[in-house]
Amino acid sequence: MMKTIEKVFESVLWNGRLFILLAVIFSMVGAIILFVVASADIFDVAMKTISVYVNHEHPDNFHEMVVGGIIGAVDLYLMAVVMLIFSFGLYELFISEIDQAKESGASKVLEIHSLDQLKDKLAKVIVMVLVVSFFQRVLHTEYNGALEMLYFSGSILALAVGLYFLHKGGKH
Repeated sequence: MMKTIEKVFESVLWNGRLFILLAVIFSMVGAIILFVVASADIFDVAMKTISVYVNHEHPDNFHEMVVGGIIGAVDLYLMAVVMLIFSFGLYELFISEIDQAKESGASKVLEIHSLDQLKDKLAKVIVMVLVVSFFQRVLHTEYNGALEMLYFSGSILALAVGLYFLHKGGKH
């Protein structure tokens, strides 16, 4: 009797991991949405750029608008990559290895073998998202003195040092 209860309980516990599929599916949906939105943003910037040059009008903030739009899209693409890595990682860790990826000999970027490996990959992409977001905010910041420029320089230095140690700490 106890063996039967134990077997049923272990079966329910083991199959409970399939709830991870909700996170996998909705992470993929989130990644697709982010890819579509970022692509639409790039398309919008392209259409505005064509319009500016066809109509021979050149607004004062045109370059900032183009660069800001493209950087914003890159930020969304990087967030989509985070969602994609998260989705693949959860699937490989809790459900099954992706046979199609192994057979195709595709890039090992999405191959995850441990939770630490998933965290490392996610952390690196998230840091890049933060760098791009920082760059986007810097584009729209006005500096009204030497002290603000010093803070700006210090933040760039801190960012560079952080990226250096992130790169140095990785296994190459």
